[in-house]
Amino acid sequence: MTQDPLVIFTPSGKRGRFAVGTPVLTAARQLGVDLDSVCGGRGICSKCQITPSYGDFPKHGVHVAETALSEWNAVEQRYDDKRGLPAGRRLGCQATVQGDVVIDVPPESQVHRQVVRKAASVRAIAMDPATRLYYVEVEEPDMHEPTGDLERLKRALAAQWDIPEISTDFSTLSGLQPILRKGGWKITVALHKTDIDAPPRLIAAWPGLHEAGIYGLAIDLGSTTIAAHLTDLDTGAVVASSGIMNPQIRFGEDLMSRVSYAMMNPGGAAEMTRVVREALDRLTTEIAAEAKVDPALILETVFVCNPVMHHLLLGIDPVELGQAPFALATSDALNLSAADLGLRVQRASARVYILPCIAGHVGADAAAVALSEQPGKAEELTLIVDVGTNAEILLGDTTRTLACSSPTGPAFEGAQISSGQRAAPGAIEALRIDPETKEPRFRVIGCDLWSDEPGFAEATATTGVTGICGSGIIEAVAEMRAAGLLDPSGLIGSAAQAGTDRCVPEGRTHAYLIHDGGAEGGPRITVTQGDIRAIQLAKSALYAGARLLMDERGVDRVARVVLAGAFGAHISPKHAMILGMIPDVPLDRVTSAGNAAGTGARIALCNLAARREIERTVREITKVETAIEPRFQEHFVAANAIPHATDPFPELSKEVTLPQVSFNTGGGEDGGRRRRRRG
Repeated sequence: MTQDPLVIFTPSGKRGRFAVGTPVLTAARQLGVDLDSVCGGRGICSKCQITPSYGDFPKHGVHVAETALSEWNAVEQRYDDKRGLPAGRRLGCQATVQGDVVIDVPPESQVHRQVVRKAASVRAIAMDPATRLYYVEVEEPDMHEPTGDLERLKRALAAQWDIPEISTDFSTLSGLQPILRKGGWKITVALHKTDIDAPPRLIAAWPGLHEAGIYGLAIDLGSTTIAAHLTDLDTGAVVASSGIMNPQIRFGEDLMSRVSYAMMNPGGAAEMTRVVREALDRLTTEIAAEAKVDPALILETVFVCNPVMHHLLLGIDPVELGQAPFALATSDALNLSAADLGLRVQRASARVYILPCIAGHVGADAAAVALSEQPGKAEELTLIVDVGTNAEILLGDTTRTLACSSPTGPAFEGAQISSGQRAAPGAIEALRIDPETKEPRFRVIGCDLWSDEPGFAEATATTGVTGICGSGIIEAVAEMRAAGLLDPSGLIGSAAQAGTDRCVPEGRTHAYLIHDGGAEGGPRITVTQGDIRAIQLAKSALYAGARLLMDERGVDRVARVVLAGAFGAHISPKHAMILGMIPDVPLDRVTSAGNAAGTGARIALCNLAARREIERTVREITKVETAIEPRFQEHFVAANAIPHATDPFPELSKEVTLPQVSFNTGGGEDGGRRRRRRG
């Protein structure tokens, strides 16, 4: 008896025997091969392109003849004439099996195509979005068989896509009839699934075959900044990224200030909700314009945020988060519509997913970091620090993961700093101080030259030197400590004590002059004693939070530190260690993950299974509450010293020798070391 032809798909390696005349797309679906199709096999979307291979394949034990697939047909020719098919490609819905064949499914034809993300570790994101497009042909209405347009659409989806049931938003239903008639009963619908096994929801429709794509937004809603990535839901590519300041900052720079504002001002919470939603609408409009994308094509948004921002986004008064036991209104993940949140730029039916919160002070942003960086899968004990106004800290390995939140304040983002500013062209982002001459040199955003290199003035003529951003102030304080301008307590020396006229009097304290742009009409940029104190408070909170998690695990050392956050990629590990922001580890064991919370949001946007994964993971994370933990204050006070009052930094001492200076009582020089004197 003659066997049916053997069909082998690569790269999956799936194989099976199929009757002669079986379309390749049908064979792929029956074998569970990852081959895309939006038009349902009608030869008009080209998503199912495949590449047959011919010749001998000893590995597979087959010989593939040139006649293994049916001949090129009129549908393929029409598509090739109109759009063009790459050489050697066929349409899987048109080519039929005639003999043994080996078929390659190229990456662009795979439903779960891989997107390599390089910001943290090189890792692939499998594309499996919650929202997908389906092209269907619907029966026309018939007086003799009275059924509604929606019911006939449902019937068509069941027959052509094996989707037995859907639900719909009223806003989508109300526009369905004109769309069907305009498309001549051919329609593309966007269906959204809240879970892998849940019936999908109809959220958008277009006449005929919709080819303009659909998009999603991954938004990291932070206390100080709101960062968004506009993402193609077909390919996973980020087509535009943008950010704005969170307008709520005018109600308080840190989270507890905003909770206090809500407590003290009737209607204050509602006012903060209104302004952040307006900002989100503005950001959506701007990012869509930048990418030249119709906002109506943005069908999904994923939010990650801390608990206070979470409640204010939802329109929930955050008052309970300001006092023990810090109860959340809900900690579960949420599936909502844009209309539910009063977002006006997107369709009312566009879907919103908010990641779960971990605890009252450990939010969906920490969950997103956990999704991105996977601390629970690390073989060695890894500390992940998401540096921001409210630092999220995770410590974990394969045995256990812990999390806490630490109130660092906005100093690391350039706020509360005398010459501080956002990271923008002209801001000092890196700085070095010569330990002998005490002279600074720096680099500003937008220019690759250092300030002491030829051409710097000309290269920065347009932007000027405007201030100092978060990474710049971290390096400035650390460099001042390494150069002997700052003692371990954080006190800036006088000109006589420090040995440089750049240490200038400022009231009862001193400041270090980095740049004086007065002659060119620019600012005078200094690091003041107040700036040092702001950085000390921020870094002490960060370090104390990390130490609490280490205490909980019963360890004094970690194996690896990952710096995350909007400017985590720009923080120098050496300077962070000199400052005492992070525990002592070898410098090559400190890496950057960039905006890990934003990346986690993008993973959740692109992959439905990842949402289920993080919803399970957050229930397994041990939460440590810094606000009620007495050891936090002890760690905080000890961490005020630079780098630390009691914890040794042996790995740092291999790289840097910090001057033992003290400026409390004055003193003289002795071999470059400051000797304390009484008197």
